[in-house]
Amino acid sequence: MKKLVLLLLLAGSSLAQTREDSVIIRKIYNETLTNGQGYEWLRYLCKQVGPRLSGSEGAKKAVVYTQQLMQKQGFDRVFLQDVKVPHWVRGKKEEAYIHVGKQKISVPIAALGGSIATSAKGVEAEVIEVKSFQQLRELGKEKVKGKIVFFNRPMDPTKLNTFEAYGSAVEQRANGASEAGNLGAVGAIVRSVSTVQDDFPHTGSMRYATGAPLIPTAAISTNAANLLSDKLKESPTLTFYFRQNCETLPDADSHNVVGEIKGSEFPDEIIVVGGHLDSWDLAEGAHDDGAGCVQSIEVLRVLKAIGYKPKRTIRAVMFMNEENGLRGGVKYADLAKQNNEKHIAAVESDNGGFTPKGFGVVGRPDQKAKIQTWKELLAPYSLHEIGPGGGGADIGPLAQSGTVLFGYKPDSQRYFDVHHAPNDNFENVNKRELDLGSASMAAIIYLLDKYGI
Repeated sequence: MKKLVLLLLLAGSSLAQTREDSVIIRKIYNETLTNGQGYEWLRYLCKQVGPRLSGSEGAKKAVVYTQQLMQKQGFDRVFLQDVKVPHWVRGKKEEAYIHVGKQKISVPIAALGGSIATSAKGVEAEVIEVKSFQQLRELGKEKVKGKIVFFNRPMDPTKLNTFEAYGSAVEQRANGASEAGNLGAVGAIVRSVSTVQDDFPHTGSMRYATGAPLIPTAAISTNAANLLSDKLKESPTLTFYFRQNCETLPDADSHNVVGEIKGSEFPDEIIVVGGHLDSWDLAEGAHDDGAGCVQSIEVLRVLKAIGYKPKRTIRAVMFMNEENGLRGGVKYADLAKQNNEKHIAAVESDNGGFTPKGFGVVGRPDQKAKIQTWKELLAPYSLHEIGPGGGGADIGPLAQSGTVLFGYKPDSQRYFDVHHAPNDNFENVNKRELDLGSASMAAIIYLLDKYGI
């Protein structure tokens, strides 16, 4: 009888707790959807600050803006962390054309971040089209030397997870120049890593392997890639011309921007929510990753607005240099270790400001099992995908200290329409989708703070 009474008491307590959590999560959503500030913050970041590539004036302005923004929200502490970042500049706009006989067909092109420039006259040569590194290696130096290698493997359209499709194609962009250079190529061009057919070239980071010859490399739009492939079938000896003026300058001084609300019971236990403040230079960096930054600040604002007093310290972090170095994320983790800080969890938003679907989780099986008990609370908000997936690039270094990582997962079908492209602008962000993401992140932060992990 005593056991039955105890079980009934526990069940009643659990039910009451669930009701309390449901009420608070509903308050979070109501506040965000009624009074959300993130969209207007994003408007300013995109339209008044603009592109924010590491080392640029835009990046400096973004640091000042987000620092002042968090100070205005009345967070308990707002501070900067010094970070040395790469400083690559695009220079004068690139140009390219397909040369077939006497015909010159201009095509959209963008230098890849980290690439060297061409000569002042540009580079023109015959083209070798390949779909894989293995195919390129099998051709050998004899067929590749003196040519421009054209990497033309598209993202796999059959993969429903577009990030999986991106992962299987992006090596061409990252390592293609070195693979081509090792076989004597004079340049490399890459099909934009995108799910759509359009005329926007998508830039992104590339790297030269140690000892590999440095050759210029650029991305062409998907439409241009299709055109070039078709023309090569008709005229295998056509030539391709491109000219770019980029250069790498000495490392620049920059900062992570951090705002926090101090915990009332366990102030030494820290929960991070963040995005990366830098963006590529072709556009405003609205989805990548202005959205993640303003959503992270909004999480703290919303918790304050509903009167919630966190048990643990909650930090919003604007990481610098995710796009071409990850130095902000590494520096944050290094400082956390030096200062003996205990980060129990970190949430990152870097997949765009689209409709929320859930969170990827990186942690121990018992931690994941605990998180699964929250699914009933999150399901009414369409957050069904809790568990599968990863954390995020900037919070990744915290995993070495045992921090549980959460990667915010919005619907990914439109993300690669704008990723690293000239159309990643404010106009392509939907306010309600952005606000729903902020509320979803605030809800998971609330549960992490209340119950720990």
